[in-house]
Amino acid sequence: MNKYKFKIKGLDCANCANELERVLQKIDIIQNASISFMTQKLVFECNENDKIQALEKIKKVIKKTEPDVTIEEV
Repeated sequence: MNKYKFKIKGLDCANCANELERVLQKIDIIQNASISFMTQKLVFECNENDKIQALEKIKKVIKKTEPDVTIEEV
């Protein structure tokens, strides 16, 4: 498992961060997903081979849950 860190932009409130975190934790190839509203960071773990697929799923979930939010790798 590798740990990946991303900067989140456009997240409006801590409740939105918690909601998004709950949904991301349900994605089967992602482990230990956490979002910090204060630091505007997303951290998750997955196998290196699954990183691209995990990012696609994360972006899809973000677009559906919080359409104004974007992520970029740190």
